[in-house]
Amino acid sequence: MPSPLADRVRPKRIDEVCGQKHLLGEGKVLRKIIDSGNIPNLIFYGPSGVGKTTVANIIAAKCGKKLYHLNATTATTADIKAIIDSLDTIEAVGGVMLYLDEIQYFNKKQQQILLQYIENGDITLIASTTENPYFYVYNAILSRSSVFEFKTVAPEEVVPAIMRAKAILEEENDVKIELGQEVALKIARAGAGDVRRCLNILDLCYITHSGKKEIVLDDAAAEEILKNNAVRYDREGDEHYDIISAYQKSMRGSDPDAAIYYLGRLLAAGDLQSACRRLLVCANEDVGLAYPQIIPIVKAAVDTALQVGLPEARIPLANAVILTAISPKSVTGHDAIAAAMADIESGLIGDIPRHLQNKHFDGEDAAVKGQHYLYPHIFPNHYVDQQYLPDRLKERKYYNYGDNAFEQKFCDYWKKIKEKNNN
Repeated sequence: MPSPLADRVRPKRIDEVCGQKHLLGEGKVLRKIIDSGNIPNLIFYGPSGVGKTTVANIIAAKCGKKLYHLNATTATTADIKAIIDSLDTIEAVGGVMLYLDEIQYFNKKQQQILLQYIENGDITLIASTTENPYFYVYNAILSRSSVFEFKTVAPEEVVPAIMRAKAILEEENDVKIELGQEVALKIARAGAGDVRRCLNILDLCYITHSGKKEIVLDDAAAEEILKNNAVRYDREGDEHYDIISAYQKSMRGSDPDAAIYYLGRLLAAGDLQSACRRLLVCANEDVGLAYPQIIPIVKAAVDTALQVGLPEARIPLANAVILTAISPKSVTGHDAIAAAMADIESGLIGDIPRHLQNKHFDGEDAAVKGQHYLYPHIFPNHYVDQQYLPDRLKERKYYNYGDNAFEQKFCDYWKKIKEKNNN
């Protein structure tokens, strides 16, 4: 049985990789590392199907090390130990490179087993993850690795891979395939930045027309495949931004029915990342301090969705989207940090008041000796009036209590405390 088309088309040279010019273009850091042949431990993160595995394979072939490939979703501690046991064999005389896919699924102990071997250079680690490694990868491994972010691939950059795949299908099957640039671009857009998905769509288009010596993959043929596979969705086009905009605005506008509909549009297209990201943003930006408990609730729902994947992910996300839509709303946190950042970006940056600084000795030129910080917990109600903002900003007010029940409760509390303090 032949391997998937995406594997048969997989580039053998860096110049053939779709997209990632910010990493692999001439003069870019990762390109320089690869060209040098002196490969450090690397962590690649980004969406599926954007070239992480391909680049790792190219690096392994170039540096001449024995390559092992593990997927952390299925690999065990025994698999790690088997690689470690191979270090003293003739197979590993040039060194070992381990490509570890989905490293976020390795627990801390499993990551720690690798640590001493990647630290002393016995194993060169290239790990990939679809999650932010700063949240999911053990700090000791992070500190010994260089992290590079892979991005979704623009449709125009996917077209050459589609045309290369067409040529391979023609050569393998002794057929002539007519595929124009416009249809190739339509397929590329439908893949929503995932090159593997685009090639799978092309393969399906070919399979449905196989048996002929001349195949025409025109707009109608592509449209039929795209319609039946619910991938008519361009992550780089207007439709994508319209849907996610409507999704977030429906939650902000407290319309659970519309919010659920647009969630369904995103999930039908397989765009789990956008659905999760916008939900997290909305819980913090639009609900915020009106119901702050929603933030860990939504985070737990998103974590569950990403762990179980589609189609099951739709259930925790539906619950969280409805909760976000029907919750009270407040943008006081958003407005406060926006106002503070505006001052900072305009140059309103003053010296930290002396009593708040992290130093306990004064120079001879200090007009007032001593820190004179007032520790709030030794005062009634754990509060004492003292200046916290720099002098030039001391009259600034960034946060204003919202009119919702939660914030008003705290507003009343602090009003009473400060009145007592002033009497």
